[in-house]
Amino acid sequence: MSSRVDERRWFRLRVPASSANLGPGFDAIGLALELYLECRFRPSDALRIRVEGRDAAQIPQGPENLIWQTALAVAQDVSETMPPIELEIRNEIPVGKGLGSSAAALTAGVVIADCVLGLGWKPLRILDEAARIEGHPDNVAACVLGSIVAAAIDEGGCTRAVRLALPEHFAVAVVVPDFDLPTSKARAVLPESYSREDAIFNLQRAALLIAALATGCPTAFPAALEDRLHQPYRMPLVPGLEEILKLRAPGLLGCALSGAGPSVLVFYEKGRDEVCDLVRQVFALHGHDAEVLRTAIADKGYELEQ
Repeated sequence: MSSRVDERRWFRLRVPASSANLGPGFDAIGLALELYLECRFRPSDALRIRVEGRDAAQIPQGPENLIWQTALAVAQDVSETMPPIELEIRNEIPVGKGLGSSAAALTAGVVIADCVLGLGWKPLRILDEAARIEGHPDNVAACVLGSIVAAAIDEGGCTRAVRLALPEHFAVAVVVPDFDLPTSKARAVLPESYSREDAIFNLQRAALLIAALATGCPTAFPAALEDRLHQPYRMPLVPGLEEILKLRAPGLLGCALSGAGPSVLVFYEKGRDEVCDLVRQVFALHGHDAEVLRTAIADKGYELEQ
């Protein structure tokens, strides 16, 4: 273990947003998006947190802040004491919309603890710790590694992740409606068990999705995004989701609930941006405004400047 950071210079950290599940890949597949949680931090004599940017009012500026709480958890895990820090947060990630705002904060907390405590962890160790705290690896794997990631936690508790690039002729966008959906509420509607038929259904589609993304095969869609494990149960929580998942149009590869929702991830062929508006129109028919974010996939995971 290296020595702690004891200088008062600022460190800069940037963590991407993420979308998880991608239809059939429940708790297993995610991708990073070019929307960022940006932090400046340094050791301090007392905890000071300042927040600006999107949904700043929803991000605590006291000890309950998730970044700080995660840093404390890491310190406890390695039997260290986390010293106070000065933390400036600039947020671009919609909060409570299924775009990995909590996973980005959690990843930031692990990286900050590693930096301030001088643990010297490599990115894969950061990922292991973040996935352990989060409980599932898909969002945090995207935050750490960037791009599209398939991830699993092995029997020893280590996260194994494989990174893919989005095919050049594919594009993604996110449609963000004007209401929140807490992850706890979206998880609560899921059943305790599934039938063999539904499990096989999702295994087939998850394998097809990975193959389609690896090879750039458009004809695998929209079947590759079909799901029976989480989206059918969450439809009552997201007005219009059932119609959105059935949308078909030239250039539209398919749609999936982004994480626990309510945002929708849209896969489409590059140059056919107009298909994203179809999702916005369905939300409008159900009485909700929605914002279309035509954001690219983030090629890199978190970046720390010292």
